[in-house]
Amino acid sequence: MRTIRRLPENLVNRIAAGEVVERPASALKELIENAIDAGASQIAVRLAEGGLGLIEVTDDGCGMRADEIALALERHATSKLPESLVGQDGAIEMVATLGFRGEALPSIASVARVTIESRAGAQGEAWARVVDHGIVVSDGPAALPPGTRVRVEDLFGKVPARRKFLRSARAEWAASLDVVRRLALARPDIGFALEHDGRRALQVQPGDTLAARTAQLVARELHDNAVAVDLVRGPFHLMGVAGLPTYNRGVADHQYLFVNGRPVKDKLLIGAVRGAYADMLARDRHAVLALFLEVPPEEVDVNVHPAKTEVRFRDPALVRGMIVSGLRQALMTGDRRSAQAPDAAAMQAWQAEPIAPLPPPGPAPQSNLFWQSREPARVSEAGQAWRGYEAAVMAPPAARAEPAMEAVGSIGPDHPLGVARGQIAATYIVAEAQDGLVLVDQHAAHERLVLERLRAAGAGEGTAPAQALLLPEVVELDEPSCDRLEEAAAELAAYGLSLERFGPAAMLVRSVPAVLKGGDVQALVRDVADDLAKNGAALLLGEKRDLVLATMACHGSVRAGRVLSVAEMNALLREMEVTPRSGQCNHGRPTWIKLAHGDIEKLFGRK
Repeated sequence: MRTIRRLPENLVNRIAAGEVVERPASALKELIENAIDAGASQIAVRLAEGGLGLIEVTDDGCGMRADEIALALERHATSKLPESLVGQDGAIEMVATLGFRGEALPSIASVARVTIESRAGAQGEAWARVVDHGIVVSDGPAALPPGTRVRVEDLFGKVPARRKFLRSARAEWAASLDVVRRLALARPDIGFALEHDGRRALQVQPGDTLAARTAQLVARELHDNAVAVDLVRGPFHLMGVAGLPTYNRGVADHQYLFVNGRPVKDKLLIGAVRGAYADMLARDRHAVLALFLEVPPEEVDVNVHPAKTEVRFRDPALVRGMIVSGLRQALMTGDRRSAQAPDAAAMQAWQAEPIAPLPPPGPAPQSNLFWQSREPARVSEAGQAWRGYEAAVMAPPAARAEPAMEAVGSIGPDHPLGVARGQIAATYIVAEAQDGLVLVDQHAAHERLVLERLRAAGAGEGTAPAQALLLPEVVELDEPSCDRLEEAAAELAAYGLSLERFGPAAMLVRSVPAVLKGGDVQALVRDVADDLAKNGAALLLGEKRDLVLATMACHGSVRAGRVLSVAEMNALLREMEVTPRSGQCNHGRPTWIKLAHGDIEKLFGRK
């Protein structure tokens, strides 16, 4: 019969270390957080082999005395819980620091060789202690300026079962870099330097502004393609930098979220960000942002995860609603902006055409000046080039022209989209602005305009005008879809879409939003049913409304392939200039791009 017995102390420490030290990046995170809590203004990190060979963190914080170093390496010892709170109920909830120095250090020291050197103040004596996998091997004076230096070597060297499950040095380096980047973002008042295998990989100076630090660490383009977020609700404060919807990524790795200065990867916060961008981003694209949420300590539990990467809020609905509304309010200030840097691949597609040769003897072209200004052709057969020219002259282009209604000189700064000059492929509007050439995707632009019209008309608030159908239309669906639509019928009626059950597998449509009259009712109802099936139960009421409105807007917009008159094109441009968020469609793609005069000159070799 098996008996219950106590585990050896060293095995207990290694099991505890497994909760905190999952990989080199986990140990690095704990050490940097200790340096931040020590009041450091400058933190230097050195890594070797992605942290597998060496992790060294040096700070200029308050430092430790010899007896404090010994205590820091014992379990359940800390400097981060005020003595006045010890023993009180709820004391852990009131801790405002990033962690517990006495919990991380002994855990790391039980699975690695750890050297701690520290000096408390200018008058103190530097001291060093070395612990090799839980055993003290050295303890004595050291030479060090005020502050602390911690070296972690041979991580999991004597725990081969853990070592063999670590990833490659390159993967561990990527994780460590992400840790340093997130902590550096959390504290722009602190300078950080990161060196890997003798190469300087990151350096930021103390005292940066939040916007400058974010642009430097996340993406330099974010400086020109982001808006500031600042929302206060009682003791809650949300601030940060949010990228425009058109400036997005294919993965969510560029979303940096912080709660009370602590980097977190919390599902509630990630879901709130997704909800805020729901009608502005395609579902496979992700926003780029850095958000900082400050809440009273008693409103959040940071101890639900051993590594403190997840948190639990006392009022999660309040936090989610605050993030959604804060982001949307901020993005409205960006209104008609779009990520305007021309795509590099698209710009490279502009190539100089082969130059036609001088014509062979015979009938002369219509303009001798044309030929006098051309160089000899770079083609293999002159006859082929001439036949191409002859065919182009003889076949008139299929196009139309209308006089522009306004001169470009009359368009001022209030009209950045300029004057319509024509249409390409019955899909893109070409406009001339004071500072360049503007191309507008008519379907994407009109889709956004219809969505904002629906919102302005009060859709979802019970005041949206509806267009009754002369003959109610029956839409056949599967039974679960009909169940979902029937359950949401009252909400859909507030948008102007009136539905009722028509048997087990069909819905009867009596009215549609007035903005969408003349649209495809069948496709509209099916898409709304699909949206409810995929996201309905997981979203707040306001997010459900925006999701349905976005689906409706797609069905009510001008389609690609529709020929527009110059008057219609100009009307679309003018409405875009006064419509919030018109710089991106409901899926996050840009609705317009601009080639500045300088870009155009580069295409022709003028610069």
